[in-house]
Amino acid sequence: MFEILEKQNLAEGIWLMKIHAPRVARSAQPGQFVIVRTDETGERIPLTISDYDPEQGSVTIVTQALGVSTRKICALEAGDSLADFAGPLGRPSDFVAEPLDELRGKRILFVAGGVGTAPVYPQVKWLHEHGVEADVIIGAKNKDMLIYTDAMRAVASELYIATDDGSEGFRGLVTDLIKELIDKQGKRYDVCVAIGPMIMMKFVALTTKAYGLKTVVSLNALMVDGTGMCGACRVTVGGKTRFTCVDGPEFDAHEVDFDEAMRRQGMYRTQEQRAAAIEAERAAGHKCRIGLDK
Repeated sequence: MFEILEKQNLAEGIWLMKIHAPRVARSAQPGQFVIVRTDETGERIPLTISDYDPEQGSVTIVTQALGVSTRKICALEAGDSLADFAGPLGRPSDFVAEPLDELRGKRILFVAGGVGTAPVYPQVKWLHEHGVEADVIIGAKNKDMLIYTDAMRAVASELYIATDDGSEGFRGLVTDLIKELIDKQGKRYDVCVAIGPMIMMKFVALTTKAYGLKTVVSLNALMVDGTGMCGACRVTVGGKTRFTCVDGPEFDAHEVDFDEAMRRQGMYRTQEQRAAAIEAERAAGHKCRIGLDK
């Protein structure tokens, strides 16, 4: 069992949990993920690692309560335990293997959207600890949905905020802010890393392609099993089939077939709705008889 050491509400429906998982904490690297289960009958949920502390033996995850299983995770409290916390899984971010002398000569831009801000943090933190400068854009619908701003400000060279309604920072989409930084403020970058909703990553990729700016995206939202066995996370990259969980989760954004990826992301919407209905019946004291009635 993996004890929840700390729980914190970051925004409406978004929770941070610090989990006691010493082995995972000792091995984790930026860009990797874990598989979480609340109990023995629970669904396997892939979550990108949001931070890790080898000395404390803790790993931080951030979960948004959207479906039945993520709501179960978010309902747990400090002192409760998770049945499974497997990892670290997936390939670390490419920059981890780059020579530091070369890496320190680069200027990197991170674009984080919504809950995608959490997995951006350990990457920027790692770069900061190794003397590499990185600017960060955090985008959200409004200021109440912004997360990790204080933590990110401590490790980013420059932090820029974009909200759809202008309630904080730049008014507009993250893609508009990218254009603002490059066209009007004269910023120049060697690589861009974007993590967030699939539609956001698609349009970030289209924007950066126009500038010839190498861009990496994380497709962690496609994963189900997390081991490559189920095949649910298949994605076309550069015309070839890749598995997000074992070949990624990070890929060259300009080679990803985002339209296919978004279709695949919606494949299980019906099953999720059915599971939510069954869960609601159970909570109301009703017994599901689907498949039992003749």
